[in-house]
Amino acid sequence: MLPSSGCARALVAAAFLLFHSSCQSGGTPPTPRERALREFEGAYPLEARSLGTVRTFDLVAEPTEVPLIDGHALRVWAYNGQVPGPRLRIRLGETLRVRFTNRLPQETTIHWHGVRLPNAMDGVPHATQPPVQPGETFVYEFTPKDAGTFWFHPHVRSSEQVERGLYGVLIVEDAKPPPYSRDVVWVIDDWLLDETRQLFPRFNTRHDLAHDGRWGNVITVNGRTDEVLRVRPGERVRLRLLNASNGRVVTPDFSGLQAKLIAVDGMYLRAPIEPSGFELAPGNRVDIDLTFNQLSAAPLRIFERFFARQPNHLADIVLEGEPVDTPDFGSPARARVPVWREGLEVPEHHAFRLNARGGGPLGIEWTIDGKAFAGHSHAHEPGLTLRQGQFYRLRYVNESARLHPIHLHGMFFRLLARNGVPVEESFFRDTVLVHGREEVDIALVPTDVGSWMMHCHILEHAEAGMMTMIDVEKE
Repeated sequence: MLPSSGCARALVAAAFLLFHSSCQSGGTPPTPRERALREFEGAYPLEARSLGTVRTFDLVAEPTEVPLIDGHALRVWAYNGQVPGPRLRIRLGETLRVRFTNRLPQETTIHWHGVRLPNAMDGVPHATQPPVQPGETFVYEFTPKDAGTFWFHPHVRSSEQVERGLYGVLIVEDAKPPPYSRDVVWVIDDWLLDETRQLFPRFNTRHDLAHDGRWGNVITVNGRTDEVLRVRPGERVRLRLLNASNGRVVTPDFSGLQAKLIAVDGMYLRAPIEPSGFELAPGNRVDIDLTFNQLSAAPLRIFERFFARQPNHLADIVLEGEPVDTPDFGSPARARVPVWREGLEVPEHHAFRLNARGGGPLGIEWTIDGKAFAGHSHAHEPGLTLRQGQFYRLRYVNESARLHPIHLHGMFFRLLARNGVPVEESFFRDTVLVHGREEVDIALVPTDVGSWMMHCHILEHAEAGMMTMIDVEKE
């Protein structure tokens, strides 16, 4: 029997043969679905290519105090005593091994957000692994298929555990990384503090559940409100941004800078584009190519403008020192990303309906197709079953007025349309923001067999039931 990646490759190859044979024989032309599958060929690796090198890290989750925000000691839960957690960096082709120890008062797991990996390493309790109990150790080991910016966080009581500080960045460098002057990470988060400047102790409140999750009263970059990036004129910087918030959406504004968007959710674009207006929802990542060929005596202030009337300061960039030569190389954003102009002609396979109702253990249930996920400890029928190596068009119908950033585990997709209007995005995603009363069409080709979670990444919505499983079966 073929392994999952070989099976997917065989299925895609069969579609190509069908396409060419029909064209050469003058027979029935290929359908839009067959042409879409043909265009998918070579979009990204179908299997990991291991170099045999293993990078081993130890991660410990435990309560601690760290000087965050304004330097005040904040009681948090942290990986290795720091928030954000330690930055894990490996090279494409290397194997990541993480020895994880749980010293929390709760069970937990680690989900490797955006990484295409074996299903058993995905970190979904009871679906892909038993939860890691207090005092226990679990070893995660996998070879990523893609280079890019990813992150890790718990998938047990995420609305509490992530909010307390449990998250970190995983960077998978290219086999030959572009020669940027520097590679910089900004982790954006917000914190809801009480009058003592500690975390507000109540989680999953009715207000948060009824609205767009828990939005904090302090926004930080890398755990601080005074983050400064100091660069020399001429430097070319790769800036990786992650939104680790529970619910807040941010729209970073790089106006006035020589900035290009080169990657979304870890995947390179077909070609670099302007980054203006990109809505960085919880879970989303973007990579920005910044060239500083100007002189400025004043700090360059970076704001986020999701609410145009209430911009929030994120960080400052300071140019200082003697100029340096700017690294001269072509943009790494030159991936093969299918256009799928006929994607909307492919019959819709399924429409997920997103809504809410009263009831459940939290008083409000957020539902997918009228069902609320009843907790990780229960067995669940899949909300959808797909076949490996096939092209699908799916739709999200938001029947509520709230935001829902929908995240798929184990697969990337391309946005096709919003409210029926085609969208020309030149990149794949693993998370898409669905606005209130909006309908969104996506397209994907699942390549990895397994039971994969799909959920809203407003963590309070997920905790209240807006989760389901997608089973990907062998053809």
